[in-house]
Amino acid sequence: MSDRAKLALDEIDLRILRELQADARIPNIVLAEKVGLSPSPCSRRVKLLERAGVVTAYRAVLDRAAVGLGLTVFAGVRVARHSQENAEAFVAAVLDMPEVVACHLTSGDIDYLVEVVVPDMASYESTVLRRLLSLPAIADIRTSFAMRSHKTDGPLPLPAASR
Repeated sequence: MSDRAKLALDEIDLRILRELQADARIPNIVLAEKVGLSPSPCSRRVKLLERAGVVTAYRAVLDRAAVGLGLTVFAGVRVARHSQENAEAFVAAVLDMPEVVACHLTSGDIDYLVEVVVPDMASYESTVLRRLLSLPAIADIRTSFAMRSHKTDGPLPLPAASR
């Protein structure tokens, strides 16, 4: 069992997480001041949140268009036969595709919702035809294209601490 299941987040943990979501490069001394701790206990709490798997990574958020990735596609994927083997093969293939920035198992008319970010339509066509449609488990792919994105990587709406 991971530490994540054992960790009860208190109000200070939630303040730390909110601040880290806003700026993961915040110096510990500034973070400590913002959340009302001294630097050493603040650093210990951050490390505990990391070890527990609550904080899973730190990364830079890039402007997609500025780096030449101007097309965002949402692909609704239906699998041909529902089986553990098909699901595992599909997920393994998707995890191996750098163009895929998110993949969700869903309920309803589609089995998976896949977010793909590519430079242009030709790149997406190549991704779909050469990779996704070559998977034997795929029955159907329905795509929607983002015409404009207003929020692509927002912070999580953290709950209030339980008392």
